[in-house]
Amino acid sequence: MLVSAIDIFCGAGGLTAGLERAGIEVILGVDLDPACEYPYTHNNKASFLKADVSTLDPGKLTERYGSNTHKILVGCAPCQPFSTYTQGRKVKGRWSLLRAFLKLALEIQPDVISMENVTQLAKHRVYKEFIKSLKAAGYHVSENPVRCILYGVPQTRKRLVVLASKLGPIELIKPTHSAKDKRLTVRHKIGELEKIKAGKRSKQDRLHKSAGLLQKNLRRIRASDPGGTWKDWNRSLRSACHRKKSGKHYGGVYGRMEWDAPSPTITTECFGFGSGRFGHPEQDRALTLREAAILQTFPRSYRFLHPREQVTMKRIGRLIGNAVPVKLGYAIGKSISRHLIKYEQKK
Repeated sequence: MLVSAIDIFCGAGGLTAGLERAGIEVILGVDLDPACEYPYTHNNKASFLKADVSTLDPGKLTERYGSNTHKILVGCAPCQPFSTYTQGRKVKGRWSLLRAFLKLALEIQPDVISMENVTQLAKHRVYKEFIKSLKAAGYHVSENPVRCILYGVPQTRKRLVVLASKLGPIELIKPTHSAKDKRLTVRHKIGELEKIKAGKRSKQDRLHKSAGLLQKNLRRIRASDPGGTWKDWNRSLRSACHRKKSGKHYGGVYGRMEWDAPSPTITTECFGFGSGRFGHPEQDRALTLREAAILQTFPRSYRFLHPREQVTMKRIGRLIGNAVPVKLGYAIGKSISRHLIKYEQKK
């Protein structure tokens, strides 16, 4: 059985890595960010195309598939327009990328489509249009709100996974893990890593690097308990915005993670203490880039930049935070693989 997949908005390759582990050949990843090319091609077998998906010619992708193969199209349109982190802010072209993905899918007509995004997307009209269009084009569609921890991702992350097939009904595989699995805790995943101070990095692993902290933030993290919030601090340590009535609802920032619980959702700003509950449970610093990558289920061997390139927190944080967790990608891949095997058996 020949299977060829193309990964749209491929990023650093989390979804592709998961698909490859599930036995699906990914032939191409497409992304506009040039920083994605090295990690994508170095760690995966697929080639990389730097392109704007909104202006991409579908014919160029169709040519890549070749003949006599099951065509798979997967993608995760950047989710910031739908995220809770951008609620209340206008995002330019907020629906355009999902519509661009849909346009490619309808032009190419692959056998199987997978779209992964934040759960908030399901509340919007653009999503309903997306599902309606796929069904009208003859696809069997399954919509799956997913707790990622149930598929081996040690985070509280929730995602929406859409699977669609022209070959028949398709479903996401059943959960592979228990939410109470002690292997899916911060302690089990990063507890044995080398201890480092804020602003320092490991001599053995340059991605095990932590952002520096201002003196006030150092006092804040020292006043923070695992699982607590800034509301536990002395009033003198609180930010001006948190003293306002409107700021009292934002309890999910400036917090430490808990050892014996999954991490919060890893974001592009996961290396910043003030950007979420990204404080280390014990050490007075935020997550390192390596810790964030591990919590995103990237293998320790995964390279995010060329050996001669300098580590830039913002750039690597973006690649890690935007990625589909590898183990969620694996679950999607296994779902597609089992569906295709079942189809071939019926034939």
